[in-house]
Amino acid sequence: MPSDATPDQSAADGFLQRAHLLAELGRYDEGIGELTALIATEPAHLGALTMRARMQLAADRPAEALAGAEAALAAAPGDVPALVVRGLALLDQEHWKAAASTADEILALGPTDPYAQRSAAAILSAARNGQPALDAAWRGVELTPDEPEAHLVLGLVSVRLELFDLAERAYREALRLDPELAGAGQDPGVARLERRRYAETLEHLTEVAEISPAGPDPVRTADDGLRRLVLSAAGWSLAATLLAAGLAPVAPGVSRLFAVLVAVGVGVLAGLPAARSPGLRDAMSRGLAPAVYASAAGPLLLAGYALTGGPWPLVAATMVTVFAWFTAFRRG
Repeated sequence: MPSDATPDQSAADGFLQRAHLLAELGRYDEGIGELTALIATEPAHLGALTMRARMQLAADRPAEALAGAEAALAAAPGDVPALVVRGLALLDQEHWKAAASTADEILALGPTDPYAQRSAAAILSAARNGQPALDAAWRGVELTPDEPEAHLVLGLVSVRLELFDLAERAYREALRLDPELAGAGQDPGVARLERRRYAETLEHLTEVAEISPAGPDPVRTADDGLRRLVLSAAGWSLAATLLAAGLAPVAPGVSRLFAVLVAVGVGVLAGLPAARSPGLRDAMSRGLAPAVYASAAGPLLLAGYALTGGPWPLVAATMVTVFAWFTAFRRG
């Protein structure tokens, strides 16, 4: 018979099984009561301490979950599941620096542990997003390519980094491996606690991403606007130059008057919008300057033809407008 100093393992297992069943039914308070009773007789029972902290986390009690995780770590320093609970509880209390530090500790303890890698990646992505979170998420996928939760975490990290194509591919792969992931946000209990949290967060971030990051990129918008303006100005200048050249032998006066009107018209219609564009200078610095200057030279050369009547301004205008048009076109 076991002595008083040796706990009855079957009794401990009974507490754990009842607590787990109650948690899966969403009855967290009763499950915590079962585990508290076990811990009263076995204060250093790591499984009970960790499970109770997870239940407190599932019941939206992050302060109690953090205290429970610390108790579990006091019993078993460096225990990865307890550290994960600590990191999640710190996130829920918005202690970002401490959560990131915990994630770093998890990464150091489990370089070949897929659970450690993906859990640390998820915590890092919320606390201190960046390349380390993405690296850990990739490592988790590499270690367990058939684990849907690994792909789920990769999707979560990717969407926070605004890598939306990667996030979509990762989430699709997670759903391929486990179609039930689509409803994981409603799963009760603690067995799939992280999975539920990751699915809920990814769903929320995806909804937000469809509204904000999918909006227009101001840099791309400025470049496209200036490029379209250059294409339009160069196109009109080239057409006018060719027409003026065709009129010159038969009606030189009409040709020169037409050149003046076109030069003024193109200069006003293209020059004013360009001058008012807030991103003009930045867009030019990104490689559009040659096309802008060449398209501006077209009307000036037409005006020069109108003043001199010689053919060379028309030849030069043709060359610079063709150059401006092709340069802007290739930037598209």
